[in-house]
Amino acid sequence: MRYLTAALAKGRLAELAMEMFSEAGMDCLEMKEKSRKLIFTNEETKMKFILVKASDVPTYVEYGAADIGIVGKDTLLEEGRNLYEMLDLGFGKCRMAVCGPKELKGKIHLMNNLRVASKYPHIAEKYFQDEHSQTIEIIKLNGSVELAPLVGLSDVIVDIVETGATLRENGLDVLETITPLSARFVANKVSMKLHKDRLMYIVSRFKEILDERGGEE
Repeated sequence: MRYLTAALAKGRLAELAMEMFSEAGMDCLEMKEKSRKLIFTNEETKMKFILVKASDVPTYVEYGAADIGIVGKDTLLEEGRNLYEMLDLGFGKCRMAVCGPKELKGKIHLMNNLRVASKYPHIAEKYFQDEHSQTIEIIKLNGSVELAPLVGLSDVIVDIVETGATLRENGLDVLETITPLSARFVANKVSMKLHKDRLMYIVSRFKEILDERGGEE
């Protein structure tokens, strides 16, 4: 039996994903040891786990370097890769939103030449086109997007919002919610055909775990 490879987004998302794999009986003790390794294997279950940058997970899965992946919905929307989204895992919950000075609430759709700063240019552009039929100027940033409207770089930002504390501390507010976000289980389309039974077994076990967790709340 060949290995089934899972691509996991480095960091907290990978930790939460491995908790689910462990509960499903697919633990990988090697991952609990401190190391700089990026590939981990479980010989017993024939599972291989690779740690990659979150934005690269959909690419690894689409091109078949990984059979399955666990990554945030924000990354899936931004990357737009050709793969199957199998399951909402319910953790890593937050939302994608348009944020800016409070005085712009309810007015951004009226503004011409709106400048939007974001780490997610595709999501931002699609939202304003679909919801407001509005052409915007996108300013791509890689960090501290909250700074952009404060220094006049942009009118508003499109970013992930969890508690909203950072926004409030900088005098900004959520102007419009684009979509709720959470971690998703995705699969390569060819792998879904070749290893359907194994993949569906993992999905069913994950569903059982989510149901059990829901019952505990």
